[in-house]
Amino acid sequence: MILIKSWQEAESDAYPIRKAVFIEEQGVPEVMELDEFDPIAEHALAYRGHDCIGTARLVALPEHRGRIGRMAVLPAYRGQGVGKQLLGALIELGKSQGVTQLELHAQLSAILFYEQFGFIARGDVYDEAGIAHRDMILCI
Repeated sequence: MILIKSWQEAESDAYPIRKAVFIEEQGVPEVMELDEFDPIAEHALAYRGHDCIGTARLVALPEHRGRIGRMAVLPAYRGQGVGKQLLGALIELGKSQGVTQLELHAQLSAILFYEQFGFIARGDVYDEAGIAHRDMILCI
């Protein structure tokens, strides 16, 4: 089940997942994990029963654009379609809000995943929090 929540509603479920995946697993500095976009973003949370197992967010941007980010699924639930459900929910949310273009900063290892949804990589590879990324866009 995917639920869309504000950060105030989502933080207690979303942050432990982000901490486990980004800080502990991938080595992202803790000071970089929370940012000014969390309070204004809408957060998609994936649940199995009462347990939150994945999260992602959508930040509204000017000119009918949105940015998807902080997508994380606990290791035990990867490869089971959880990420696809989260991303699909945020794409639909964006459409319902009149967003015409979505963007994201994809880790290189995730580019093929996003391409399944029609995202197109653009620009050069760059370092973000010590991990190689590339920008991707989707016109919806």
